[in-house]
Amino acid sequence: MAYSIPVYLFTGFLESGKTSMIRESMENPKFDNGEKTLILLCEEGIEELEPNHFAKGGKNCYIETVEDEEELTYDLLTAMQKKYKPNRVIIEYNGMWQLKTLYENMPELWAIYQQILFAEAKTFFVYNQNMRSLMFDKLMDAEMVVINRTPDDFDKEEAHKIVRGISRRAQIAYEYPDRSIVYDDIEDPLPFDVNAPVIEIKDEDFALWYRDLSEEMDKYDGKTVTVKGMVACDNKLSNHAVILGRHIMTCCADDIAYSGLVCNFTLPVTLKTRDWITVTAKIKLESHKLYGGRRGPVLYAPNFVTAEKPEQEVATFY
Repeated sequence: MAYSIPVYLFTGFLESGKTSMIRESMENPKFDNGEKTLILLCEEGIEELEPNHFAKGGKNCYIETVEDEEELTYDLLTAMQKKYKPNRVIIEYNGMWQLKTLYENMPELWAIYQQILFAEAKTFFVYNQNMRSLMFDKLMDAEMVVINRTPDDFDKEEAHKIVRGISRRAQIAYEYPDRSIVYDDIEDPLPFDVNAPVIEIKDEDFALWYRDLSEEMDKYDGKTVTVKGMVACDNKLSNHAVILGRHIMTCCADDIAYSGLVCNFTLPVTLKTRDWITVTAKIKLESHKLYGGRRGPVLYAPNFVTAEKPEQEVATFY
């Protein structure tokens, strides 16, 4: 019977605290209980691991280093798997490498068990501003974000906004110089009322609404919404239907993509691709061929109103 080998994935930029986390974990006898552990280091930090200081003295612990992203191949990782036969894997990932490289080359048995992004408070905003695509890459799948060396005057509201602009599920923890930890407790109310008789979606809130709808479809089933979008026509649809959506920028200009929903009308329509309209529609969760046969939200609108395109045509999360 096949089983999965848990992978603990620590991401972040240089000097963010990844190595410290690995060292502290391995020095804890509750974590280092003698299981065969492969530690894969993908960058050379200031701090070094000393296996003789681990709880089990480094017994059954194997450390490998990968210096270049091109070296991180399926063949290499599979060879390590066969050589060490680990019960678990810990990866200190290079912040300048795309996670796609790791995901596409992991051996079949490896499964991400925990993914944590580490960041240093004094560089968190700088990296987000200057390396937004790399920050997005690490935040997107993170279960937790740990911001180290947090000063008392750190702007938690802004940090919260950055994280929530990419991930709604990641926990946020602030570690202070005295090693105390405070967890983020800022509420995330949606900018629209999901329980209103008609949910009004402002132009600037389209991306947030679309993501929330995608992640929690069931809570929208049967709801009525008023929303503006750009039409996309598809010859797979009848003359009673179009796709209604917006171009959404998740991270940066390179990842702008049109995201839309099937919208059915009572009567035939003569809309064209790139027309802007506003609809008041009921949302029903149905299987649809344009969703690959999967269940998804379909809009039912009795009619539409032509509209001007938004001041900011591309929808964003922030």
